[in-house]
Amino acid sequence: MSTHASSSIAPDATRGAGPRSLSNLLLFVAALVFAMVVIGGITRLTESGLSITQWDVVTGVVPPLSHADWVREFGLYKQTPQYQQVAGPAGMTLSGFKFIFFWEWAHRFLGRVIGLVFFVGVGWFAVKREIPKGYGWRLGALFVLGGFQGAVGWFMVVSGLEGPRTEVSPYRLSAHLLFALFLFGALIWTALDLRGVARNSDARPARLTGWGVFALATLFIQLLLGAWVAGFRAGYVSNTWPLMNGGFVPEGIDWSRGPLFAVTHDLFLLHFLHRWWAWIVVAVLVVFARKVRKVDGARPASIAIHSAFGTQIILGILTVLSGIAIWLAVLHQATGALLVAATVWGAHILGRRQA
Repeated sequence: MSTHASSSIAPDATRGAGPRSLSNLLLFVAALVFAMVVIGGITRLTESGLSITQWDVVTGVVPPLSHADWVREFGLYKQTPQYQQVAGPAGMTLSGFKFIFFWEWAHRFLGRVIGLVFFVGVGWFAVKREIPKGYGWRLGALFVLGGFQGAVGWFMVVSGLEGPRTEVSPYRLSAHLLFALFLFGALIWTALDLRGVARNSDARPARLTGWGVFALATLFIQLLLGAWVAGFRAGYVSNTWPLMNGGFVPEGIDWSRGPLFAVTHDLFLLHFLHRWWAWIVVAVLVVFARKVRKVDGARPASIAIHSAFGTQIILGILTVLSGIAIWLAVLHQATGALLVAATVWGAHILGRRQA
Protein backbone atom coordinates (compact mmCIF):
# COMPACT_ATOMS: atom_id res chain seq x y z
CA MET A 1 0.00 0.00 0.00
CA SER A 2 2.80 2.40 0.89
CA THR A 3 4.56 1.53 -2.37
CA HIS A 4 1.44 2.34 -4.35
CA ALA A 5 1.00 5.63 -2.48
CA SER A 6 4.60 6.67 -3.05
CA SER A 7 4.40 5.83 -6.76
CA SER A 8 1.25 7.93 -7.15
CA ILE A 9 2.69 10.88 -5.26
CA ALA A 10 6.13 10.92 -6.87
CA PRO A 11 5.03 12.39 -10.23
CA ASP A 12 3.17 15.25 -8.51
CA ALA A 13 6.14 15.93 -6.23
CA THR A 14 8.58 16.17 -9.11
CA ARG A 15 6.32 17.69 -11.76
CA GLY A 16 7.42 21.25 -10.95
CA ALA A 17 11.13 20.50 -10.61
CA GLY A 18 11.94 21.57 -14.19
CA PRO A 19 10.07 24.91 -14.18
CA ARG A 20 11.38 25.68 -10.70
CA SER A 21 14.98 25.01 -11.72
CA LEU A 22 14.54 27.08 -14.88
CA SER A 23 13.09 29.86 -12.73
CA ASN A 24 16.15 29.69 -10.47
CA LEU A 25 18.40 29.98 -13.52
CA LEU A 26 16.60 33.13 -14.69
CA LEU A 27 16.82 34.66 -11.22
CA PHE A 28 20.55 33.93 -11.20
CA VAL A 29 20.92 35.63 -14.58
CA ALA A 30 18.90 38.55 -13.22
CA ALA A 31 21.34 38.78 -10.31
CA LEU A 32 24.20 38.94 -12.83
CA VAL A 33 22.39 41.73 -14.70
CA PHE A 34 22.02 43.57 -11.39
CA ALA A 35 25.78 43.24 -10.83
CA MET A 36 26.36 44.56 -14.33
CA VAL A 37 24.17 47.61 -13.62
CA VAL A 38 26.24 48.30 -10.50
CA ILE A 39 29.55 47.90 -12.34
CA GLY A 40 28.16 50.05 -15.13
CA GLY A 41 27.51 52.79 -12.60
CA ILE A 42 31.09 52.58 -11.36
CA THR A 43 32.32 52.64 -14.95
CA ARG A 44 30.36 55.81 -15.66
CA LEU A 45 31.35 57.60 -12.46
CA THR A 46 35.05 56.82 -12.89
CA GLU A 47 35.02 57.95 -16.55
CA SER A 48 36.10 54.46 -17.60
CA GLY A 49 33.69 53.81 -20.45
CA LEU A 50 35.92 55.04 -23.28
CA SER A 51 39.11 53.32 -22.15
CA ILE A 52 38.57 50.36 -24.52
CA THR A 53 38.27 51.73 -28.03
CA GLN A 54 37.47 48.48 -29.86
CA TRP A 55 34.72 45.88 -29.60
CA ASP A 56 36.24 42.42 -29.95
CA VAL A 57 33.60 39.94 -28.88
CA VAL A 58 36.03 37.00 -28.64
CA THR A 59 39.54 38.38 -28.19
CA GLY A 60 38.27 41.15 -25.93
CA VAL A 61 37.76 38.59 -23.18
CA VAL A 62 41.49 38.57 -22.44
CA PRO A 63 42.87 41.83 -20.98
CA PRO A 64 46.40 43.07 -21.83
CA LEU A 65 48.94 40.62 -20.39
CA SER A 66 52.25 42.31 -21.13
CA HIS A 67 53.68 45.79 -20.78
CA ALA A 68 53.72 46.13 -24.57
CA ASP A 69 50.02 45.23 -24.72
CA TRP A 70 49.22 47.89 -22.11
CA VAL A 71 51.23 50.51 -23.97
CA ARG A 72 49.36 49.65 -27.17
CA GLU A 73 45.94 49.97 -25.51
CA PHE A 74 46.99 53.22 -23.86
CA GLY A 75 48.11 54.50 -27.26
CA LEU A 76 44.67 53.80 -28.71
CA TYR A 77 43.04 55.64 -25.81
CA LYS A 78 45.35 58.61 -26.38
CA GLN A 79 43.72 59.09 -29.78
CA THR A 80 40.30 59.76 -28.23
CA PRO A 81 38.96 63.27 -27.60
CA GLN A 82 38.49 62.36 -23.93
CA TYR A 83 42.22 61.79 -23.42
CA GLN A 84 43.31 64.73 -25.57
CA GLN A 85 41.02 67.22 -23.86
CA VAL A 86 40.47 65.84 -20.35
CA ALA A 87 42.61 62.92 -19.18
CA GLY A 88 45.82 63.95 -20.95
CA PRO A 89 45.91 67.53 -19.65
CA ALA A 90 45.07 66.13 -16.20
CA GLY A 91 48.27 64.06 -16.34
CA MET A 92 46.92 60.52 -16.71
CA THR A 93 49.65 57.89 -16.43
CA LEU A 94 49.70 54.27 -17.57
CA SER A 95 48.79 53.26 -14.02
CA GLY A 96 45.75 55.52 -14.10
CA PHE A 97 44.76 54.09 -17.48
CA LYS A 98 44.95 50.55 -16.09
CA PHE A 99 42.45 51.55 -13.39
CA ILE A 100 39.79 52.83 -15.79
CA PHE A 101 40.52 49.99 -18.25
CA PHE A 102 39.77 47.43 -15.52
CA TRP A 103 36.24 48.72 -14.88
CA GLU A 104 35.29 48.86 -18.55
CA TRP A 105 36.80 45.42 -19.13
CA ALA A 106 34.94 44.00 -16.11
CA HIS A 107 31.70 45.50 -17.40
CA ARG A 108 32.12 43.94 -20.84
CA PHE A 109 33.39 40.62 -19.45
CA LEU A 110 30.34 40.27 -17.21
CA GLY A 111 28.11 40.92 -20.21
CA ARG A 112 29.74 37.98 -22.00
CA VAL A 113 29.33 35.80 -18.90
CA ILE A 114 25.62 36.65 -18.74
CA GLY A 115 25.12 35.66 -22.37
CA LEU A 116 27.04 32.41 -21.92
CA VAL A 117 25.23 31.41 -18.72
CA PHE A 118 21.84 32.11 -20.26
CA PHE A 119 22.59 30.32 -23.55
CA VAL A 120 24.14 27.22 -21.98
CA GLY A 121 21.61 27.05 -19.14
CA VAL A 122 18.50 27.43 -21.27
CA GLY A 123 20.04 25.16 -23.92
CA TRP A 124 20.42 22.46 -21.29
CA PHE A 125 16.73 22.69 -20.36
CA ALA A 126 15.83 22.62 -24.06
CA VAL A 127 17.85 19.43 -24.62
CA LYS A 128 16.12 17.83 -21.64
CA ARG A 129 12.75 19.04 -22.99
CA GLU A 130 11.95 20.75 -19.70
CA ILE A 131 10.92 24.14 -21.07
CA PRO A 132 7.17 24.49 -20.45
CA LYS A 133 4.92 24.99 -23.43
CA GLY A 134 4.64 28.62 -24.48
CA TYR A 135 7.93 29.70 -22.85
CA GLY A 136 10.36 28.85 -25.64
CA TRP A 137 9.69 32.06 -27.58
CA ARG A 138 9.93 34.14 -24.40
CA LEU A 139 13.31 32.72 -23.53
CA GLY A 140 14.47 33.29 -27.11
CA ALA A 141 13.26 36.90 -26.91
CA LEU A 142 15.19 37.41 -23.66
CA PHE A 143 18.37 36.13 -25.31
CA VAL A 144 17.89 38.45 -28.31
CA LEU A 145 17.19 41.35 -25.95
CA GLY A 146 20.44 40.63 -24.13
CA GLY A 147 22.37 40.68 -27.40
CA PHE A 148 20.66 43.89 -28.42
CA GLN A 149 21.65 45.40 -25.09
CA GLY A 150 25.29 44.68 -25.89
CA ALA A 151 24.92 46.36 -29.28
CA VAL A 152 23.35 49.42 -27.65
CA GLY A 153 26.30 49.52 -25.25
CA TRP A 154 28.78 49.70 -28.13
CA PHE A 155 26.54 52.23 -29.91
CA MET A 156 26.84 54.32 -26.74
CA VAL A 157 30.62 53.98 -26.56
CA VAL A 158 31.05 54.98 -30.22
CA SER A 159 29.34 58.30 -29.49
CA GLY A 160 32.29 59.24 -27.27
CA LEU A 161 35.00 58.07 -29.65
CA GLU A 162 34.01 60.08 -32.69
CA GLY A 163 33.73 63.81 -33.19
CA PRO A 164 34.38 66.46 -30.56
CA ARG A 165 32.65 64.72 -27.63
CA THR A 166 34.71 63.85 -24.56
CA GLU A 167 32.01 61.58 -23.12
CA VAL A 168 29.25 59.33 -24.38
CA SER A 169 25.88 60.68 -25.50
CA PRO A 170 23.53 61.08 -22.51
CA TYR A 171 20.65 59.77 -24.62
CA ARG A 172 22.52 56.64 -25.67
CA LEU A 173 23.62 56.14 -22.07
CA SER A 174 19.99 56.35 -20.92
CA ALA A 175 18.95 53.83 -23.60
CA HIS A 176 21.71 51.44 -22.45
CA LEU A 177 20.68 51.69 -18.80
CA LEU A 178 16.95 51.44 -19.42
CA PHE A 179 17.35 48.43 -21.71
CA ALA A 180 19.38 46.74 -18.96
CA LEU A 181 16.67 47.43 -16.39
CA PHE A 182 13.98 46.24 -18.80
CA LEU A 183 15.91 42.99 -19.29
CA PHE A 184 16.33 42.74 -15.52
CA GLY A 185 12.58 43.12 -14.98
CA ALA A 186 11.66 40.76 -17.82
CA LEU A 187 13.89 38.04 -16.39
CA ILE A 188 12.25 38.40 -12.97
CA TRP A 189 8.73 38.43 -14.46
CA THR A 190 9.38 35.26 -16.49
CA ALA A 191 10.97 33.57 -13.48
CA LEU A 192 7.88 34.34 -11.40
CA ASP A 193 5.62 32.95 -14.14
CA LEU A 194 7.67 29.75 -14.08
CA ARG A 195 7.28 29.60 -10.31
CA GLY A 196 3.52 29.52 -10.93
CA VAL A 197 3.91 26.68 -13.44
CA ALA A 198 5.98 24.78 -10.87
CA ARG A 199 3.08 25.02 -8.42
CA ASN A 200 0.38 24.29 -10.98
CA SER A 201 1.15 23.04 -14.48
CA ASP A 202 -2.05 24.66 -15.75
CA ALA A 203 -1.10 28.13 -14.44
CA ARG A 204 -1.30 30.92 -16.98
CA PRO A 205 1.27 33.74 -17.23
CA ALA A 206 0.51 36.86 -15.23
CA ARG A 207 -0.71 39.94 -17.08
CA LEU A 208 -0.03 43.60 -16.51
CA THR A 209 -2.97 45.28 -14.78
CA GLY A 210 -3.83 48.96 -14.93
CA TRP A 211 -2.09 49.65 -11.64
CA GLY A 212 0.93 47.63 -12.70
CA VAL A 213 1.29 49.69 -15.87
CA PHE A 214 0.76 52.94 -13.96
CA ALA A 215 3.36 52.14 -11.30
CA LEU A 216 5.97 50.95 -13.79
CA ALA A 217 5.35 53.90 -16.14
CA THR A 218 5.74 56.39 -13.28
CA LEU A 219 8.96 54.68 -12.22
CA PHE A 220 10.19 54.60 -15.85
CA ILE A 221 9.97 58.40 -16.07
CA GLN A 222 12.07 58.73 -12.94
CA LEU A 223 14.65 56.27 -14.24
CA LEU A 224 14.82 58.15 -17.54
CA LEU A 225 15.33 61.46 -15.74
CA GLY A 226 17.97 59.86 -13.54
CA ALA A 227 19.83 58.53 -16.58
CA TRP A 228 19.78 61.98 -18.19
CA VAL A 229 20.98 63.58 -14.96
CA ALA A 230 23.85 61.09 -14.91
CA GLY A 231 24.67 61.53 -18.58
CA PHE A 232 24.65 65.33 -18.43
CA ARG A 233 26.32 65.33 -14.98
CA ALA A 234 23.43 67.48 -13.81
CA GLY A 235 23.82 66.21 -10.26
CA TYR A 236 26.74 68.56 -9.78
CA VAL A 237 24.74 71.78 -10.34
CA SER A 238 23.48 71.74 -6.73
CA ASN A 239 24.68 70.11 -3.52
CA THR A 240 21.88 71.43 -1.30
CA TRP A 241 18.50 69.93 -0.38
CA PRO A 242 15.55 70.56 -0.37
CA LEU A 243 16.35 73.93 -1.97
CA MET A 244 18.51 74.13 -5.07
CA ASN A 245 21.12 76.86 -4.66
CA GLY A 246 18.87 78.85 -2.37
CA GLY A 247 15.57 78.46 -4.21
CA PHE A 248 12.89 75.84 -4.73
CA VAL A 249 13.08 76.32 -8.50
CA PRO A 250 16.74 76.94 -9.38
CA GLU A 251 17.86 80.01 -11.25
CA GLY A 252 19.61 79.55 -14.54
CA ILE A 253 17.08 77.39 -16.40
CA ASP A 254 17.30 78.25 -20.10
CA TRP A 255 13.83 78.43 -21.63
CA SER A 256 14.99 80.26 -24.76
CA ARG A 257 14.65 77.22 -27.02
CA GLY A 258 11.30 76.13 -25.64
CA PRO A 259 10.10 73.81 -22.87
CA LEU A 260 10.85 70.56 -24.73
CA PHE A 261 14.48 71.51 -25.32
CA ALA A 262 14.83 72.61 -21.70
CA VAL A 263 13.37 69.34 -20.36
CA THR A 264 15.79 67.28 -22.46
CA HIS A 265 18.92 69.45 -22.22
CA ASP A 266 18.97 71.94 -19.34
CA LEU A 267 21.01 70.68 -16.39
CA PHE A 268 19.21 72.73 -13.76
CA LEU A 269 15.76 71.66 -14.93
CA LEU A 270 16.73 67.99 -15.25
CA HIS A 271 18.09 67.97 -11.71
CA PHE A 272 14.97 69.74 -10.44
CA LEU A 273 12.60 67.33 -12.19
CA HIS A 274 14.49 64.26 -11.03
CA ARG A 275 14.50 65.23 -7.37
CA TRP A 276 10.80 66.19 -7.25
CA TRP A 277 9.31 63.59 -9.59
CA ALA A 278 10.70 61.14 -7.02
CA TRP A 279 7.93 62.16 -4.62
CA ILE A 280 5.27 61.47 -7.25
CA VAL A 281 6.81 58.02 -7.61
CA VAL A 282 6.61 57.58 -3.83
CA ALA A 283 2.92 58.57 -3.75
CA VAL A 284 2.07 56.17 -6.56
CA LEU A 285 4.06 53.30 -5.07
CA VAL A 286 2.51 53.76 -1.62
CA VAL A 287 -0.96 53.22 -3.11
CA PHE A 288 0.36 50.48 -5.38
CA ALA A 289 1.97 48.62 -2.47
CA ARG A 290 -1.27 48.81 -0.47
CA LYS A 291 -3.11 47.15 -3.34
CA VAL A 292 -0.44 44.46 -3.53
CA ARG A 293 -0.66 43.85 0.21
CA LYS A 294 -4.36 43.03 -0.06
CA VAL A 295 -3.48 39.88 -1.99
CA ASP A 296 -3.07 36.83 0.23
CA GLY A 297 0.57 36.13 0.99
CA ALA A 298 1.82 39.30 -0.74
CA ARG A 299 2.94 41.21 2.33
CA PRO A 300 6.68 40.59 1.64
CA ALA A 301 6.35 42.22 -1.78
CA SER A 302 4.67 45.26 -0.24
CA ILE A 303 7.44 45.55 2.34
CA ALA A 304 10.06 45.23 -0.41
CA ILE A 305 8.49 48.10 -2.39
CA HIS A 306 8.34 50.40 0.65
CA SER A 307 11.88 49.51 1.72
CA ALA A 308 13.29 50.06 -1.78
CA PHE A 309 11.78 53.48 -2.44
CA GLY A 310 12.48 54.65 1.12
CA THR A 311 16.14 53.69 0.85
CA GLN A 312 16.34 55.17 -2.64
CA ILE A 313 15.04 58.55 -1.49
CA ILE A 314 17.53 58.69 1.39
CA LEU A 315 20.44 57.71 -0.85
CA GLY A 316 19.39 60.27 -3.45
CA ILE A 317 19.42 63.09 -0.90
CA LEU A 318 22.75 61.96 0.56
CA THR A 319 24.26 61.72 -2.92
CA VAL A 320 23.30 65.34 -3.63
CA LEU A 321 24.54 66.60 -0.25
CA SER A 322 27.87 64.77 -0.70
CA GLY A 323 28.55 66.49 -4.00
CA ILE A 324 28.04 63.16 -5.81
CA ALA A 325 30.32 60.86 -3.81
CA ILE A 326 30.98 57.86 -6.03
CA TRP A 327 30.09 55.19 -3.48
CA LEU A 328 26.77 56.89 -2.67
CA ALA A 329 25.95 57.39 -6.33
CA VAL A 330 26.64 53.70 -7.02
CA LEU A 331 24.41 52.65 -4.12
CA HIS A 332 21.73 55.01 -5.44
CA GLN A 333 21.82 53.32 -8.86
CA ALA A 334 21.89 49.84 -7.31
CA THR A 335 18.86 50.59 -5.15
CA GLY A 336 17.09 51.93 -8.21
CA ALA A 337 17.50 48.50 -9.80
CA LEU A 338 16.18 46.86 -6.62
CA LEU A 339 13.17 49.18 -6.76
CA VAL A 340 12.51 47.98 -10.31
CA ALA A 341 12.66 44.38 -9.06
CA ALA A 342 10.25 45.07 -6.18
CA THR A 343 7.80 46.93 -8.42
CA VAL A 344 7.88 44.14 -11.02
CA TRP A 345 7.24 41.66 -8.22
CA GLY A 346 4.21 43.63 -7.05
CA ALA A 347 2.87 44.08 -10.58
CA HIS A 348 3.23 40.34 -11.16
CA ILE A 349 1.26 39.58 -8.02
CA LEU A 350 -1.61 41.79 -9.16
CA GLY A 351 -1.46 40.27 -12.63
CA ARG A 352 -1.38 36.75 -11.24
CA ARG A 353 -4.61 37.42 -9.35
CA GLN A 354 -6.27 38.62 -12.57
CA ALA A 355 -5.02 35.64 -14.55
